[in-house]
Amino acid sequence: MAGGNLSPRQKMINLMYLIFIAMLALNMSKEVLSAFGLMNERLVESNKSAEARNHSFVDNLKLKAEEQPEKYEPLKAKSEILDKLSSDFNAYLEELKGKMTATVDDPTEYEIMDKGDYLDQNFFKGDRLKEGGEKFLEQINTYREGVVDLLKDEKGMAEIVKDVKDKFNTDDVKRGAGTVGWLSHNYKGFPLVASLTKMTQLQADIKTTESEVLSNMLQGTLSSEVSMTNYTTLMETSKSAYFNGEKFDGQIVLGRKDASTKPTRVELTLDGRKLREDQYVIEEGKVKLKIGTGSVGEHKIKGNLIFAQDGEEIEVPVNSSFATVSKPNAATISADKMNVVYRGVKNPMTISFAGVPDNKVRASAQGLSKASGSRYIMDATRVKGREVTINVTGTLPDGQKVTDRAKFRIKDLPKPTGTIRGEDGAIKMQKNALKISTIGAKFDDFDFELPLRVTGFKFKVPGQPTITVRGNKLDKRAQAALLKAKRGSGVQIFDVEARAKGVSVILKKVSPVFVELTN
Repeated sequence: MAGGNLSPRQKMINLMYLIFIAMLALNMSKEVLSAFGLMNERLVESNKSAEARNHSFVDNLKLKAEEQPEKYEPLKAKSEILDKLSSDFNAYLEELKGKMTATVDDPTEYEIMDKGDYLDQNFFKGDRLKEGGEKFLEQINTYREGVVDLLKDEKGMAEIVKDVKDKFNTDDVKRGAGTVGWLSHNYKGFPLVASLTKMTQLQADIKTTESEVLSNMLQGTLSSEVSMTNYTTLMETSKSAYFNGEKFDGQIVLGRKDASTKPTRVELTLDGRKLREDQYVIEEGKVKLKIGTGSVGEHKIKGNLIFAQDGEEIEVPVNSSFATVSKPNAATISADKMNVVYRGVKNPMTISFAGVPDNKVRASAQGLSKASGSRYIMDATRVKGREVTINVTGTLPDGQKVTDRAKFRIKDLPKPTGTIRGEDGAIKMQKNALKISTIGAKFDDFDFELPLRVTGFKFKVPGQPTITVRGNKLDKRAQAALLKAKRGSGVQIFDVEARAKGVSVILKKVSPVFVELTN
């Protein structure tokens, strides 16, 4: 532009162009600085609103935790940890920004904030970081890892965790063919107003993160509340008892169950009489009544359950009834293990009379003994024959006796099945596997859990004498005989001796096991 062949006039014109371009560049730089400043102001205002909303959310959560601690206390505890992480990091950034703006006469004059001296001098020393730069990175990393650790096991927080890792990532940045430190890439040599705005944006990210986490936590709690798994079905009827031939007018409705939802007060009456505090208990979100059934007929329960909600008391009306029926005339007798009892084992049974308390029921039979309540044990080991009769007597409140009886078949324990390595029947196996395998026995398709212990067996290899083994594994003699067996030959394990703990009868003969050798 200023070559030697140009005239003096042209050289002057070119010089004026250079000055003009420099002036345009200077003006553009000032406009950019002002734009950063205006952006910073808007972010500051937005951050104030977000901070107010987050504080309001936390305060409201504390109130709910006081009203329903079981439901909201865990959420409150996590919110306090998050609020502490956010407040500490935000306070550090605010203090740092104050030190940065203290280096200029007027922090609102953005056009003069074109130097990056403060951060360059306090964060960097050549290519290395000074203590101030190390602390800045430490603050970011502490906040990021603290939030990630808080949310890593929270359901539905995967996206937020990923967002936090991205927003507050401090890994080295690619630049050309190499890499440069994150702090240098973002803050070294930048105008003061640009760095100031970036830090205000970090504060905005902190507040946005806190808001998203709190909202998702509360949403998860509310979703759990309204989940269909928290509902049960209830039957609504116009009366508590019906006669034969009447039309039933019951309605099935949904009722929410929630162990953390407890009334603060209970005001109930039974047939017009106020219930005392010892006549009910609040458990798992339910008011369990501890009252007598009273005389025969219908009984009314009315009143209110009072709940605390947002500092106010909400009344939920109660209007229910139950019926006390007249005396029973038949017993309920059932065997917990089908309709038979077995010799040699303790057979659990349930014996009761409908409408008669367990302590007013008496059951008798050879081998029968009472455990507790309506639970009985039948030991038919010494009962002769194939049947046993159980006689039951119930005593009604007026002293009248009601009786009933039932017969049960008595069966012997089934024949045990021999096993090797847990398998039974004809098995294919290598010699080495058979050599170390355990011989066992079991009851197939039997209702009782009766583990069997093998104490001995006989072992037969074709062409070799039969060997009697003590225990449940091949001994040295059996192993030596096994080595002489040919591939494809059949080895027999028979006359297995087995015992069952607690069984007082001799077991039937255990079925044998056949092993075809594959090598």
